Amino acid sequence: MEKYFITTPIYYPSDKLHIGHTYCTVATDALARYKRLQGCDVLFLTGTDEHGQKIEDKAREAGKTPQEFVDSIVSAPGGVLDLWKLMNISNDRFIRTTDSYHVKSIQLIFRKMYDNGDIYKGKYVGKYCKPCESFWTETQLKDGKCPDCGREVQDAEEEAYFFRLSKYADKIQDLLENTDFLEPRSRVHEMVNNFIKPGLEDLCVSRTSFTWGIPVDFDPKHVVYVWIDALANYITALGYGNDKYNDYDKGWWPGVNIVGKEIVRFHSIIWPAILMSLGEPLPKKVFGHGWLMLDGGKMSKSKGNVVDPYLLAEKFGVDALRFFLLRTFPFGSDGNFSNELLIQTINVDLANDLGNLLSRTVSMVGKYFDGQLPAEQRFQGEMDDELVAMVKGLRDRYEAQMEKFAIHNALAEIFKVIGRANKYIDENTPWVLAKDMEANGPRLACVMYNLLETLRVCAILLTPFIPTSSAEILRQIGASADGASCTWESAGQWAVLPKTVSVVRGENLFPRIDMDKALAELEEAAAQARKAALPALEVEPQTEEKVDFDTFCKSDFRAVKVKACENVKKSAKLLKFTLDDGTGADRQILSGIATYYKPEELVGKTLMAIVNLPPRKMMGLESNGMLISAVHTEQGEERLNLLMLDDKIPAGAKMC
Repeated sequence: MEKYFITTPIYYPSDKLHIGHTYCTVATDALARYKRLQGCDVLFLTGTDEHGQKIEDKAREAGKTPQEFVDSIVSAPGGVLDLWKLMNISNDRFIRTTDSYHVKSIQLIFRKMYDNGDIYKGKYVGKYCKPCESFWTETQLKDGKCPDCGREVQDAEEEAYFFRLSKYADKIQDLLENTDFLEPRSRVHEMVNNFIKPGLEDLCVSRTSFTWGIPVDFDPKHVVYVWIDALANYITALGYGNDKYNDYDKGWWPGVNIVGKEIVRFHSIIWPAILMSLGEPLPKKVFGHGWLMLDGGKMSKSKGNVVDPYLLAEKFGVDALRFFLLRTFPFGSDGNFSNELLIQTINVDLANDLGNLLSRTVSMVGKYFDGQLPAEQRFQGEMDDELVAMVKGLRDRYEAQMEKFAIHNALAEIFKVIGRANKYIDENTPWVLAKDMEANGPRLACVMYNLLETLRVCAILLTPFIPTSSAEILRQIGASADGASCTWESAGQWAVLPKTVSVVRGENLFPRIDMDKALAELEEAAAQARKAALPALEVEPQTEEKVDFDTFCKSDFRAVKVKACENVKKSAKLLKFTLDDGTGADRQILSGIATYYKPEELVGKTLMAIVNLPPRKMMGLESNGMLISAVHTEQGEERLNLLMLDDKIPAGAKMC
């Protein structure tokens, strides 16, 4: 039996999961189910990427240890494991990069690359994007920001180990340009032109500025760069370098890596270079799919434009949501999500076409034949040939598309047949034939049989996408009791159901949705969810004492830009700011916000300050003015948020 190993990328454990997180996993699940349907021995891997600076920072903000923080998101109610269960994901294995066996393997991999001369110690000086955990050179930045996510980068300088990525540039370019290793093909041109041809630089693969990561066992003040840690999960989860599993050398590797386009660079350049360094086989395929977009932009918690999969699944059903994600958007391209499009897809494809075909067919068999077809049936050549031919060739057309990861095209092939079957009903007018059962009974029975066989083949091929609904369709048409009529082999055959097949009337699988009512309910539910997500806030009561207007006007509010910021020694609260206030001379202001901000986060920001207050001494240092903050109490703790201005406002601009 052929072994087939397929993976999603391991996911950063976000504290707000959205429909975009499910897209890649649902698609990969469909591909895994398709291969199982074909008879392959499938191992489907997914998991979570739990190390790195941003996890350490988020844990600190939440008042938890990093391990507590990731545990609360991965395995807690509403977390990653719950979402995969909700979406009926059939993964065979789930890896967490904090698993002890994975830690052991990563240390072995790092040491092996070091021992063979591909990792060396140096000093990193450059730019770092914390949200993406990515290192960049000045020339790679886009408008001074991260080219992947568009967010601010920070200066980074620290002792580090480097991987000789440049050593493998020619081999990687040859791999990309002269094989089908990376698809879609458009991704190849992007990788070669943007990253390899400009000169592939050696990669920083360790950090010393934080501790939440896998220690380099021979130099423990260093932790392994999260992308080395994350990428290698595909082989550590098979047992490479550990004794947890023993599948790596048993035909499972190499496998297929399904990833989002934003991490294609890591998977198509860095990942094969790591494997080349280790002397291990490369993946069979890396496929980079597009994004789900909302209002023209990628879904992101930071942008506040996320869609709750729990809400949609509860409202419309898991199978309907899975179907929409895979039917509507070409897998290799971006797709624009909207609730209107979701409802329209359910109504047209599932309710009108598939649901209607099933309901009409089963109802007519029940009405005209008491639920069981007679053995005597009359086939009528041209009246039946087109439908039968389409059904007989469907599996091969479907397979050709699935092998190219063209999931939406495979579904389109199925729905061409479903559309033809609905037309076939209208052409043969069963309700007219039923008026004279003595003369037309055998012909009517043949029409019903042809429709049941069409539903059988379509339901089998729909199993990877809507597994629960497909099983119910097969049950209603009398196929589920006979396993031989529900196999991959039988999907390529005609007349598999017995002539005297019995049907079982069931509930309407896909009731039509009232668009206006559903949209209003979704908006109300989303509003309630946003309201529930707001922290419990207490704000300072407004003072009743009035201030004379002329006195207020004497306060000089100015825009100031942070040139430097540092902690004040022996003070847990104070930060010392060096500010450009537009006068040409630096201004120093001390502010008690050290528990809310890290100094490096504020450099380059534009803030508001009162600049005409008399100087005052704080911890022996002079403070000339006051930065403006908002104060509130959140969950019993006082919080301060600096008032930040648009960076386009010049230093010294007067606020009025």
